[in-house]
Amino acid sequence: MENEHYFSREPKSRIKETLVSYSFLGKKLEFYCVSGVFSSRGIDFATSLLLHNAQLGNGWKVLDLGCGIGVIGISVKKAYSSCDVVLSDINNRALKYAEKNTKLNKVDVDIVSSDLFENLDGKFDTIITNPPHHAGRDVVYKIIEQSFDHLNDGGCLQLVAKHSKGGKMLEKKMNEVFGNCSALVKKSGWRVYCSRR
Repeated sequence: MENEHYFSREPKSRIKETLVSYSFLGKKLEFYCVSGVFSSRGIDFATSLLLHNAQLGNGWKVLDLGCGIGVIGISVKKAYSSCDVVLSDINNRALKYAEKNTKLNKVDVDIVSSDLFENLDGKFDTIITNPPHHAGRDVVYKIIEQSFDHLNDGGCLQLVAKHSKGGKMLEKKMNEVFGNCSALVKKSGWRVYCSRR
């Protein structure tokens, strides 16, 4: 079998589920993690770091780009019920489990099958992503470049990366595209970068 990645459209690996508990801003959540989707055995450190340090506000339109099983978008909707939240991914198994986790956590979000911004309409107040670093720098650069046109004025792109493993280059690219970039948090070599339109 050829190598399979979590950013594949149709994962072929055998399905193995794990149910995990999670907490965000005092809200208790549960998620089914699954093989063939990023962070298949639990919620990874980088996603949690991004979520717990993201800039968010009531009533915002939020995009969880490359949502995987939906941890970021579902958690945001649970804590900020007035937000309009969209989850998107290219991986069909991820989308199926994002839907399953949406029902499990009793939240109402939109789930869209999309290769980056291909099937996404409208603009957002924030785009939050733990980008697919293993897909290569060009893909992550596209996320940064295309995010600019999908943000409202004053909206922000927030992403997480290991600074010594490409994060420094992403920070530079965000500065080039947006004219600004700040690190919201630095922890264990990881940084949450934020650029505002």
